[in-house]
Amino acid sequence: MGPPNGEHVNGGNTNLLPQIHEALNLVHGPYSSNESRRQAGIFLEDLKRNDEAPYHGFNLASDKTQQPVVRHYALSLLEFALRYKWAEYSEEQADTLRRWVLQLSQNVSQEDPQYLRNKTAQLWVEIAKRSWAATWLDMDELLVQLWNIPGQVVHKEFVLFVLETLSEEVFNGEDTVAIMREGVLSKACVEIFTPAIVLAEAFPNRQIENTVRYGEEGWLVRLGELLSQCLNTDLYNNSQYQNCAVRALAVYKSVMPWAIPRAINSASCVHHMCKSLAASSVAVQLASVEALHSLYCRMNFSDEEFLTLVCPMYKGEMVELLQKLYDWSVVDANNVDDEKYLFAKKFSEMISNLGSLIEQKNSAIPEDCDLPNLLNLFLAITQSQSFVVSIPLLVTWTRLLRSETIGGSPTMSPLIAPLLELCSSRLIRYDSMPDDTDDPSFVLLLEDIDTIPERHAFLGNYRRYSTTIIELIVRQKQSEAIYHILGQIDNSLQHLYDGQPSFNSEKYSKTSVPVLRVDAHFTVVEAALKGYMKWRSVHGSKLREDDQQRVSIENNLETWCERLLALNFEDPLIRKRVLQLAVAFSTSALDKKAGFMLKVLEHILMSQPVEHPEHAAYSEAVKELQVDGTYELQILASKMPDQLLDVYEQIEAKVKEIIASGKLDSKRQVSYQTFLFTIIHRAANVTPEVRLQKLQGFIDPVQQLWLNPALETSISTFPGFCDLLGLNKVQQYLTSHRVHEIQNWAQYTLDPEGQAIQAELEERLKALPLRTTKSFLACSTEKVEKDSEAYRVSRMLWRERLPVILPNLLQFLNHSHAFHNPSNWAGLPPEMQGLVSRILTDRFWQAGISEGTKDDFYARVSGTKTTMEGFASSIRGSVRTVREACYSILWCMSRLDVDFYGFSQLPGPLANSLFADAHCLSSHQLIALLNVVRLMVDDCPVEVRSHFVPPILAACFTQMDAKISSEWEKLAQRQVIQSESESLTDEMKEESILRQLTHAAVMMIGGFLDPARPNPQAVPITNKEASTYVADSNPASSYPSMRKFCLTSSTILEPLLLFLAHAIRMRDSRCCGVVLRVYRSIIPDFTATTGNVAFSQSIREFISEEVLKSCIASLNETYFVDLHKELAQTIAAILTCYSPLTNTPRNILLSLPNIQEKAVDKTLEYITRPNVPQRQQRGAILDLLKDLKGVSISEQGRITKSVASVRKERSKMQQEFLKEAPRNEPRGPSPSLEGVAGMFEER
Repeated sequence: MGPPNGEHVNGGNTNLLPQIHEALNLVHGPYSSNESRRQAGIFLEDLKRNDEAPYHGFNLASDKTQQPVVRHYALSLLEFALRYKWAEYSEEQADTLRRWVLQLSQNVSQEDPQYLRNKTAQLWVEIAKRSWAATWLDMDELLVQLWNIPGQVVHKEFVLFVLETLSEEVFNGEDTVAIMREGVLSKACVEIFTPAIVLAEAFPNRQIENTVRYGEEGWLVRLGELLSQCLNTDLYNNSQYQNCAVRALAVYKSVMPWAIPRAINSASCVHHMCKSLAASSVAVQLASVEALHSLYCRMNFSDEEFLTLVCPMYKGEMVELLQKLYDWSVVDANNVDDEKYLFAKKFSEMISNLGSLIEQKNSAIPEDCDLPNLLNLFLAITQSQSFVVSIPLLVTWTRLLRSETIGGSPTMSPLIAPLLELCSSRLIRYDSMPDDTDDPSFVLLLEDIDTIPERHAFLGNYRRYSTTIIELIVRQKQSEAIYHILGQIDNSLQHLYDGQPSFNSEKYSKTSVPVLRVDAHFTVVEAALKGYMKWRSVHGSKLREDDQQRVSIENNLETWCERLLALNFEDPLIRKRVLQLAVAFSTSALDKKAGFMLKVLEHILMSQPVEHPEHAAYSEAVKELQVDGTYELQILASKMPDQLLDVYEQIEAKVKEIIASGKLDSKRQVSYQTFLFTIIHRAANVTPEVRLQKLQGFIDPVQQLWLNPALETSISTFPGFCDLLGLNKVQQYLTSHRVHEIQNWAQYTLDPEGQAIQAELEERLKALPLRTTKSFLACSTEKVEKDSEAYRVSRMLWRERLPVILPNLLQFLNHSHAFHNPSNWAGLPPEMQGLVSRILTDRFWQAGISEGTKDDFYARVSGTKTTMEGFASSIRGSVRTVREACYSILWCMSRLDVDFYGFSQLPGPLANSLFADAHCLSSHQLIALLNVVRLMVDDCPVEVRSHFVPPILAACFTQMDAKISSEWEKLAQRQVIQSESESLTDEMKEESILRQLTHAAVMMIGGFLDPARPNPQAVPITNKEASTYVADSNPASSYPSMRKFCLTSSTILEPLLLFLAHAIRMRDSRCCGVVLRVYRSIIPDFTATTGNVAFSQSIREFISEEVLKSCIASLNETYFVDLHKELAQTIAAILTCYSPLTNTPRNILLSLPNIQEKAVDKTLEYITRPNVPQRQQRGAILDLLKDLKGVSISEQGRITKSVASVRKERSKMQQEFLKEAPRNEPRGPSPSLEGVAGMFEER
């Protein structure tokens, strides 16, 4: 095509043709030099902008004597004209382009490569998106004409590709042209696919403006006729008809989510898809499953639609076919058939959707449906050796069993035992198995999920669904299910070591088969216990019968637990699980049986494992058992204090005896004391005077430690702090031993002096009051309701002690942060300053990145204790212990309401202690700091919020912005200039933890600015107040929400917005997405022209300039291509809200290269109209900035994928199973703050 004025439409520069040939030969030739290939590529790209490019494209593409690569390039010349220059063409030129594309479409042949035919069809779609149902009204007629061309099916395949692509782009795509014409195009699609008779019935009063359909039948009917024709041939030996059937089913798949259900039924689509399931071609069967899955993802069927579209799948003949298909799809784990396995995964998801519809429409299912065999099929799929195939049906079972009608039906009864057996067998911790395990399920799991974190998340979800099924079965079957489970476990425990070597402490393993078996068995019992407790909490409709059953069950449970306690296990981890289970029973199902609880208590206090300190792995397990024993004591004390109070004197005597034995370290001694403390603190049968007196007896010695003048003197300065911890000798030792010259610290054995310093560091830590204070504060505040007597006592107990503790606590915190600042290591000579970061860099294991298992990591850490690496670990460990104890104490104090927050002088010094040297902390250390800041701000009473929160959050956001932004800059520099000395594993760890830190920061801000976040209730303090408490009179409602508080405080908002603006440019899609959603939620808040106008205007200008620039910059970067929708929507929000108030957004857009003023004004006028849908606003922005936005890999060209690579791709359902399950707990126990939970362990 010639210039826009219409000249040269039928002419052109013929000299270009040989140049195009030569350039393509250079680009694709294997022997071309890089420079010549680059120059040729530039020439070919520049040619696309030539006015005559479409003409040359049409001529070359039409010439079948040309090489396919030449014709493909020729089609790309036409594509460029359609996508980027269409708006410049006159009506005549547009008609010419359309005529050329129609001619190319008519001339496609079976001899043309598939990619050329698809490219030609894509050109058809590009024209349709721009002119169909407007200036081009006969498109449907032209498609039908191509459809009816006799002979080969190549034209039918072409039409099918057009229909599928058009449907996808109109209803699911993000193409800006399709979005802007969405209303017209979607209506036209419905028109041409739906039979005319159905349209007339469904929309009797519809107004037809432009007739776009041709013929009465519509494409759904034509597709069915074609499928029937294809299926009546020998598909296995006829690739043309096989491809045609696959393509037709792909159109079904695209259309099923939006087609009118009555049209789907009228065109017999389900019948045709089911018939395709029985085809002699795996590709056709797979395409059919995907189409059915697409249909049954619709969850809003009416009863009539359910009967016509879903129930045919429940009929006996169809169920039999489905069963045969599943049986055929089973694969051998050691010799996987890729096609079959891919089919099995898709088939499982489709069947899962069918199962969910049973639960939704149970009452509408007719009697002639074969539900018993369908449920057998569900069970068979659930029993698949492949967890990926099995898990969709696990989800279905959880839904079916939640329904009392279905779960309690006779049809379900025969399936209960196999389901229990299956779920019980699948609860073994597969992620603890060695990689060379030959279990078929484990082999397939490794094949399906490559990365350890994803595998861990997937198995966590699988266990969650399995335990939910056990729980639901027990709720419905009670004693029958419980006795079945306990009987199975009794039998297994008798044969625990069958086929395994007998217990040997010398060769101890935490992941031995017996340990994993016991863990799985007890997980089953815990799920059953949870189910029983839910039944017990609601029983009462048949009180006498239920009560008799309850008494019988609980008597039997007590007998079983006593038998369990009597078993003598040598393995410490098995004994640990026995303790956990016994305490769980004692505090739930057997909570009325004080005698059993005392037996459990006696078991914990009296049983001491045999110690073998020479066996490291075994000794670690013994320590784990001992630590868990004290934790279980704490659970008993908090949940059954009154029963323990009855024998308190005997318990106290026994505890004193244990402590006096000298076998306990200081940590366990404190744990035993807090056990006694909790009994008194939580028990109801104690007079207030006696309670307070006894509790003060525990706390007064702790207070005296803080009142020690020597302590106050020591921590008043940083050198004094170092002396107190024994760190003053460290710098001298490092210097005298010239540690910076030692290459491998793990191989350098410490001399006696080093070992002495190391031992002194440990002893100095034990003498500090931090651990004891943290423990007693935690017992005073954790899981204590604010309207309880225990809470009132806690406040009385600590009210006078907080002023004593806080000043010195802040000094501890300040110095523990300052220790990470290299400027405070003045004792080191200049050449050794680089040691500081090495010494203070924590060793940690991170799932999916670190080499080996977590246990391997622990073994390596233990093995280097007496080396220079262990010496460095002791140094940072001392400081980390102090730092994180301070965090925990602050968190516990924050639970004490205004007794903590009410100190007038607290916010400034606290902010300084928290953040003065926070920039020197590592990324994962900062995650712990952010966590405690979030908790303190969350707990702050609304009446003192304006006093406490601004200094804390202002310092927090300022430091986070500086630290996180600088870390991302360093990361970018390292990626540009790779240092050979750097370990790739270390880099991956650093990047991963930086992403975790960034996510923690933006999620904290998102939580503060959540519009749905209410103020914490100003709850009554005493029971008397509680009895007269009225929610509507809650004074908290008179205070602004946290969101409004932050948005109206310039002290908080300015550093917050600055950090968020920088975060848009950080290369983390997850965090950037959160930030964009936060900005979209707050942008409308600054449109007010009343109130604090100057403040709103300043924020508005910042967002209009800095945030808009950041969004455009990210839109221009290929990395952020998956966030184009979010970025465009944020830009649209800024323009829509602020353009009427300021010219800044418009000026920013006009400053961009190749952006025309007319186009900017047109876009602004369009998106600021009332009631413009977000999708179309987004489309207008992307269209305006189309020359700036980054290009995704998919836009750069399609690559044909093998079946094996397709098998690795994951459906939406599979992707959900790879995500960690969300946690719903409003607030857990005081944070251990030792890193990212479940992500890594540090040493």
